[in-house]
Amino acid sequence: MQRFSHPFSPFMDENSEILILGTFPSIKSFEENFYYAHPQNQFWKLLAGVFEEDTPKTTQQKREFLKKHNIALWDVIKECKRENSLDSNLKEIELNDFERLLKDYPNIKKIFFTSKTAQKHFEKNFKNLEIECRYLASPSPAYAKMTFEEKLQRWREVFENR
Repeated sequence: MQRFSHPFSPFMDENSEILILGTFPSIKSFEENFYYAHPQNQFWKLLAGVFEEDTPKTTQQKREFLKKHNIALWDVIKECKRENSLDSNLKEIELNDFERLLKDYPNIKKIFFTSKTAQKHFEKNFKNLEIECRYLASPSPAYAKMTFEEKLQRWREVFENR
């Protein structure tokens, strides 16, 4: 089992209002150097569905899409050991510093999670932070409890109350 550090910075700016947190980048995201890069991951398709826009394809299009909608991206885990991209395989976890992040980006009003693992680690370790947190449905192809349409409905409901 190999130790990994998060390969890239949070994607956000001073206008970011919603922070979407995953657990830790997939191996494919490491290779592509941006979030949710695995072609079977439904993140970008779901986000495009929420805003009724075309799905961004390139990293530049994804960055522009996020900025347009004041969405920031990061992950809960800073470092860990793992063998593959599954959340269940993450060991010896070190978390990112959300107290500092939220001080540095005071416009962030809500946090949405794309995995129960991310939500669990965040809520366990950052109880003192007074910020609204909501769970989206996981966009991972490994999460097959819901159809794409059910996931999209869940995402729309969460975003409606933004």
